Amino acid sequence: MNTGSDEPHEVVVAPDEQSGETSDKAQDEQGLGSKAPEFIKSRRLLHLSWQVLVFVIGLAVVVAGIIMLPLPGPGWVVIFGGMAIWATEFVWAQLVLRWTKRKVTEAAQRALDPKVRRRNIILTSVGLVVVAAVLGVYVWKFGFEMPWNIKDQ
Repeated sequence: MNTGSDEPHEVVVAPDEQSGETSDKAQDEQGLGSKAPEFIKSRRLLHLSWQVLVFVIGLAVVVAGIIMLPLPGPGWVVIFGGMAIWATEFVWAQLVLRWTKRKVTEAAQRALDPKVRRRNIILTSVGLVVVAAVLGVYVWKFGFEMPWNIKDQ
């Protein structure tokens, strides 16, 4: 999946399959910049207020995601959700999100490589065997007793 260039003024648009030309709808979807409704963009003060509101909401979502990193919860998903909120208004967030999507796609393609999959399966199997061996030695030596209840250490 090619997400296009990182340059702010370049817009990559897929050609229309039937006519071979780009459509206006595709340009609007791929273009960088504000996605605010036209009546908001036409009034400077309203548009600035809109941008502040989008920034505050996106910031709240990103902060919640950062809090969820060490705590239970989908931290990275929430952080990227906040970035997507920012990307509705800010070009810098659109570029960061585009770069992130490209890197995730590349990582997914690398993970599907048969050599990498085989290596991961082998490493996982070896890890499970080592954990099972350590657990077996523990049960053989101490039985099914919890470690904090063992008297003779």
